[in-house]
Amino acid sequence: MRRVVGALILFAAACGGEKAKPAPAADTSTRPAPTPPAVTGTVHEVKMELVNGNYQFEPITLTIKPGDTVKWINFSGGPHNVQFKKDRVPAGADAVLNAAMAGRMGDLTGPFLIDSLATYQVSFANAPAGTYAYTCQPHEMRGMNATLSVQP
Repeated sequence: MRRVVGALILFAAACGGEKAKPAPAADTSTRPAPTPPAVTGTVHEVKMELVNGNYQFEPITLTIKPGDTVKWINFSGGPHNVQFKKDRVPAGADAVLNAAMAGRMGDLTGPFLIDSLATYQVSFANAPAGTYAYTCQPHEMRGMNATLSVQP
């Protein structure tokens, strides 16, 4: 068996064939990475976690002021993300949220946080007052839902 394998290796080396083509050059364009709006108000932290078999946001309700920022932290049980419920945000909030959500996966949907203690921030500068319902897309059916209120 060794002789067969050795012969195959020698045969393949002797055949030569075409020289390997160089890999395409890396994209060196200077496209700017999306950056979230500057934080101007208070930063509020919300844990995304698995506690005793229950997926949850902590706190489950939060009240903030216009201009504040919410920072979600993948504390345990990920991957997690933030997806605002289109039919449960104030009128006019869609455009403001979509503009403030860097790296969106879709309409009103933030990216998955896979790494432990990874964070995701959304600024509520120019956000209309009212209640914003949101969920963790992978764990919505497991009850991982919360609300925040923007109050002047």
